[in-house]
Amino acid sequence: MAITSQPNRKRVVHQLDTPFSTIQWPTVSPDDQDTILELLCDLLTPLGQHRLSYTKPSKGKRAAKREKAARKTQGADEEPPVPPMPELNTMIDVGLNSITRTLDADSGNSDRQYSMIFVSRGDQSSPFNCHFPQIVGAGSRHLEANKKIRLVGFSKPCSERLSACLGLPRVSSVAIRTDAPGASALQELVRRTVEPVDAAWLEKTQEAKYLVTMINATEATVGPKRVRTE
Repeated sequence: MAITSQPNRKRVVHQLDTPFSTIQWPTVSPDDQDTILELLCDLLTPLGQHRLSYTKPSKGKRAAKREKAARKTQGADEEPPVPPMPELNTMIDVGLNSITRTLDADSGNSDRQYSMIFVSRGDQSSPFNCHFPQIVGAGSRHLEANKKIRLVGFSKPCSERLSACLGLPRVSSVAIRTDAPGASALQELVRRTVEPVDAAWLEKTQEAKYLVTMINATEATVGPKRVRTE
């Protein structure tokens, strides 16, 4: 008895979709992206220099205790106090989770309001950051036009460069709050070259209008069916 294979088959697969239009990332020209990245790195570099100069990599609690005991035994002077981080450190958030939590909280506190969010899209697949346009659009809809959060997606990989500037192992996104010290030049450029996130359908959600459920029907290839022959 032999087993023969039939040609590949196709079947229709149904997928539930949203009746609302997809929110797109703001369009930023490659030249503007490069200029924005340069200014962003110049702004963040002092934070990385501080970490490099004064932050020692952790070797565990036991190693720290042994080092402290050794200094006591040798009568060594205590280390001088570490100078505080630049003020900018309190005005930025780093990482997808931290930024998303702040946007999702929507506390309404103007002191914690973001003015710009930068995402290294070139280093990630879309599922890791595709929610940013939606959540930024939702977080900006009650703000005045000149105060709406600007979202910048870098199409070229730049995660390693941002990591080096901040002195952190991995950086994929950075958010800067309004009135961050030293960020005025960057903010002026971003507001001039980057449009706010267009989320027109968020306004339509206030209307009492029924929207039909959207169901996508696409053809998918199914593996060949094996047939036994005598």
